[in-house]
Amino acid sequence: MNKRLVTISKLLSLVLRHRPEVIGITLDNSGYVDVNELIQKINAHKNIKLDLRTLKDVVDNNDKKRFAFNADFTKIRASQGHSIDVDVEFEKINPPDILYHGTAKPTIEKILKSSGLVAKNRLYVHLSGDTETAKNVGRRHGVPAILIIDAKQMHQDGLDIFISANGVYLTKEVPLKYITKYEKEFNTLD
Repeated sequence: MNKRLVTISKLLSLVLRHRPEVIGITLDNSGYVDVNELIQKINAHKNIKLDLRTLKDVVDNNDKKRFAFNADFTKIRASQGHSIDVDVEFEKINPPDILYHGTAKPTIEKILKSSGLVAKNRLYVHLSGDTETAKNVGRRHGVPAILIIDAKQMHQDGLDIFISANGVYLTKEVPLKYITKYEKEFNTLD
């Protein structure tokens, strides 16, 4: 994605996941906002010169599929990752046996000394179905480390696990007893 599209993507992440008031929009209960209003407000507040074609390019070319349009392209929302209270209507699933949580090496000890993973400033704890994605998530915060989650047992014990439209597994918490092991760190050149 080119630099302009990355800038727009970062702004969309901010306003559709965390702070819509930055450009003066309000998300509906499902996290959607009118596309025309979004374009107008971004152009007025940030002087970016966004249009529908460019917005579609950002959505189509985002490698993490962070954003989604409704069926007729009149509304847009973030697929997941919200820190504001919206109901994105995630699908409750029977998860794979094992899921992964990427974090930074210094965080591991804090997690293992706590009661487990909690959402903190987001609505859900984010989990992935593969170690490579988890490692990439952890790398954003420093030297990556991976927690291995016993998702099968969590599910059997009645903890809900959801999946977002872009394939991120979500749950409200991961109690420590489901964190079965972890790989301490990876070489940052991996």
